[in-house]
Amino acid sequence: MLEKKNPWIFQLSFLVLTHVVGTISIVSVLAMSPVVIKDLGLSALEFGLFITFYYGSQAIFSLPSGALVDRIGVGWALVFCHIIMIFGAVTFSQISNFYMGLIALFTMGAGYSISNPATARGILEWFPIDRRATAMGIKQVGVPLGGILGAVNGTLVITIDWSNIMLGVAVIALINGLLCLRLTRYRKNVNSNKKQDFMINLLKVVRNKNINKLVITNGFYNFGQTNFFTFLTLFMREAANASQPIASLAIAIAQGSSVIARIGWGLMSDTIFKGMRKSLTVILGILSIAGLSGLIIVGLTKSIFLGLVLTFILGLSIASFAPLMQTLSVEATEKKLAGSSMGYNMFGTHIGGMIGPPIFGIFIDATGGYGVSWLLTSIAVLIGVLTLAFGFKEIRQ
Repeated sequence: MLEKKNPWIFQLSFLVLTHVVGTISIVSVLAMSPVVIKDLGLSALEFGLFITFYYGSQAIFSLPSGALVDRIGVGWALVFCHIIMIFGAVTFSQISNFYMGLIALFTMGAGYSISNPATARGILEWFPIDRRATAMGIKQVGVPLGGILGAVNGTLVITIDWSNIMLGVAVIALINGLLCLRLTRYRKNVNSNKKQDFMINLLKVVRNKNINKLVITNGFYNFGQTNFFTFLTLFMREAANASQPIASLAIAIAQGSSVIARIGWGLMSDTIFKGMRKSLTVILGILSIAGLSGLIIVGLTKSIFLGLVLTFILGLSIASFAPLMQTLSVEATEKKLAGSSMGYNMFGTHIGGMIGPPIFGIFIDATGGYGVSWLLTSIAVLIGVLTLAFGFKEIRQ
């Protein structure tokens, strides 16, 4: 018999740390981007393709990753997740050209693709429905916490070679991967769904029209989030003329405000909104549109202060919608298909993340500025808001 432990302390801590580890890797790359771009001689488009390969990998593997979680359970899925992320971080530390970077980012994405279906299923299994969004928000705090640590790496790169920083990230992933072995004891919680045909589970969620609308929404929201984080450091450096430490501070501000927001929005959803996640997610989308549009003014005025203020607002909004969206995802289908549903929704999320950065980079290279790119990003989020508000039917189960 398994020793009974408080899931708010035991299981949830591992889920949080998983997101911390996964986010440190990619945010470190983003925060160190001015140095990496200079060392490798990359253009804005080429660096955007790095992020495309990262999210493209997650798009490819998110569906099978979700079904994998439904088959083998949360614990073993997280162990595999860390093994692949370690390999990706080590590979990036050794890159010397653009193509090696693509391989490294693709590997990192493949590893992290397992994390969201696994951690979301853990929340569904271990926490009651009236506290589910709160637990989801807490576990998602790992993302901005990892982002803050990644932003710190963006300042350390001035004195420490970025390849050594990425090796340090790999060590952190190794430690947490070993710790996640403790969750494999909970494999008995996996539903009998693991005995069903792998493709049948995927087809059930793919054919669900309501889930399809949520997948589309996720894609457009993440189009905005990915562009925001991918180019924030470069934008503050080039458009607002900020120093490297200040540009890295912008990422830390966005991630720091997101720490508070992810818990706060989840708690608000469970209490004030009585478990209704959709309306609050729409509000965050509208706030995101305002913030992204405001960055156009930063480019025109060269105002570092305004840029940091808008960064804080976007940290509360476009950087913090994930817990609500993930809760909507796992509640939109049968519990036994939670991993597959989450994987399918992450497919949409990563498609948005995959196509956003190169489009953003193309218009930077073409216009010599960021205004058009921020405008297109705002329009994409608007489409997501309209799809969610008028297309998706919220379900609680």
